[in-house]
Amino acid sequence: MTRKSRRLSIILVCGLGLGSAAALSLSAMSSNLVFFMVPSAIAAAPPPPDRTIRLGGMVTRGSLAHEVVDGSPAVRFVVSDGRSAITVRYVGILPDLFREGQSVVALGNVVGPGRFVAQEVLAKHDETYMPRDVEEALRKSGRWNPADGPPPAASTWNTMVASSTKGS
Repeated sequence: MTRKSRRLSIILVCGLGLGSAAALSLSAMSSNLVFFMVPSAIAAAPPPPDRTIRLGGMVTRGSLAHEVVDGSPAVRFVVSDGRSAITVRYVGILPDLFREGQSVVALGNVVGPGRFVAQEVLAKHDETYMPRDVEEALRKSGRWNPADGPPPAASTWNTMVASSTKGS
């Protein structure tokens, strides 16, 4: 084997090793990505049931129902972005700041049309907080125009109707 062909084979082996390492790293990272979605995005293109996502929106007034599942507290509530709504089921204790009419982010999976099972519910801010992605969804739905001032207060969202929650 000549010196030139030996160098070429070493470069090819190193390139193959580096390419394999990059492919494995990207594969591992993509399975751990959690995307943020609003109810209208889920209605338009539902993610696969095994895909964990963050669902964000406003908790519709009058939609909160408490239950007991296997001795644990459970709740059902509806999350809406102004255009679409989805029913969320959560087994566990809700955060202290969780309220109807306020924004919420739930981590979990879509289990059917208009149904979401949450493993975690986040409501860690006061009543004036709204996630940036929820603000963006409100702009797109026509519920808020940035030229009119700050986003609407959570207390004004009591008129949201959960129309796409059939079958839950």
